[in-house]
Amino acid sequence: MKPGEFYQRDRRWHPPALDRDYKTSVTRSPHYAPISLENSLSEITGPVFGHGDIDPMDNDLILNYAKPGESPIGERIIVHGRVLDENARPVPNTLVEIWQANAGGRYRHKKDTYLAPIDPNFGGCGRVLTDEDGYYFFRTVKPGAYPWRNWVNDWRPAHIHLSVFGSGFAQRLITQMYFEGDPLIETCPIVNTIPDKAAIGQLIAPLDRNATIPLDSIAYKFDIVLRGRRSTLFENRLEGN
Repeated sequence: MKPGEFYQRDRRWHPPALDRDYKTSVTRSPHYAPISLENSLSEITGPVFGHGDIDPMDNDLILNYAKPGESPIGERIIVHGRVLDENARPVPNTLVEIWQANAGGRYRHKKDTYLAPIDPNFGGCGRVLTDEDGYYFFRTVKPGAYPWRNWVNDWRPAHIHLSVFGSGFAQRLITQMYFEGDPLIETCPIVNTIPDKAAIGQLIAPLDRNATIPLDSIAYKFDIVLRGRRSTLFENRLEGN
């Protein structure tokens, strides 16, 4: 068997666990050195995901929660890309999940008290399996920015949360996708914890006119890179993936 490639991790790529300008990191950051634990056999081998677990509508957030004949309010968009390894090889049959605020910046969550209204036709979550080329896509509406209680006047830029699973629930990576041209990105305290501008750039999805559907939906392209020196930044695994 040919041994797999090994890439030394660049620790400068990831933000520190503690950043005073990101107030909740003060209580969330660990006070002791992390401990490495081996996964059990059950965590590594299962449960697994198959196409039978995914409904054909799961990746269409425009329709998967809407009442018949209705649709959510907002700018219709397509988010698409590939899940790749460090050598740009596709990672097939990988479960990709997304969740997001609606066009007004409001999550469908009982603890979200932002004054923007709930959209009755938008659930804000979806999932899909990558194909043999590692490709995935979602139809949705562009989320709105929203205020958050970090400092007096901090706002989160428009973003979509993405979760990528390996062969089981224990192998999960979480990241956020931002939109090209959003002026709130460079003022966001969470984004500014990332020390490398190139790493921030990999979290910003460029407009993709080639994938846009005329008179229907604007497209944004977001590739997810696993491992390697320049992997996508995953917020739940700041030590690396």
